[in-house]
Amino acid sequence: MKPFSKLTSVAAPLRMINVDTDMIIPKDYLKTIKRTGLAEGLFKEIRRLADGTLDPHFPLNKPAYQDAEILIAGDNFGCGSSREHAPWALLDQGIRCVISTSFADIFYHNCFKNGILPITVVAPVLENLMSHAERGANATLTVDLPEQVISGSDAGPVRFEIDDWLKHRLLHGLDEVGLTLQKAKAIADHATHLSSKRPWI
Repeated sequence: MKPFSKLTSVAAPLRMINVDTDMIIPKDYLKTIKRTGLAEGLFKEIRRLADGTLDPHFPLNKPAYQDAEILIAGDNFGCGSSREHAPWALLDQGIRCVISTSFADIFYHNCFKNGILPITVVAPVLENLMSHAERGANATLTVDLPEQVISGSDAGPVRFEIDDWLKHRLLHGLDEVGLTLQKAKAIADHATHLSSKRPWI
């Protein structure tokens, strides 16, 4: 998993509340276990017109936001079913950080498992960041995870809270597999010890 430390990017605004995981990535895309190619389905139902073409009014379809790595979203982002394809699709699009007033718990933790930083801020701060993002290509923000600060908007620096363990994992790019591999020697030693004590296993 790619570590997250400090990110400077254009921020894309998504003025919608209760964006659920089915809206983030429709169920049609859950047939694959590959983490690539999912950007095609990201926000498909609201990102495309009835004929399948991209809606030019949807934020991520606008030239100013096509390379955005930060998403400013409305309240209760990532609610609904617990599909891990939702953060996969965001990451495949290039999104490394999502800022909202609240997240569904399972989606929130799935983000950390995939190298995405979800940040929770209070409503007035979110509105300031959303207004900043709506400026277009000039809407650059810097997210500093070690210092836990968002900077770049007219409102000034914003501190955010994050669990120390989740922060550690993201800073070092550690998902469950990475955490397990840190114990590789202990696991190997245990296997050797077990085989000597119980050779019939």
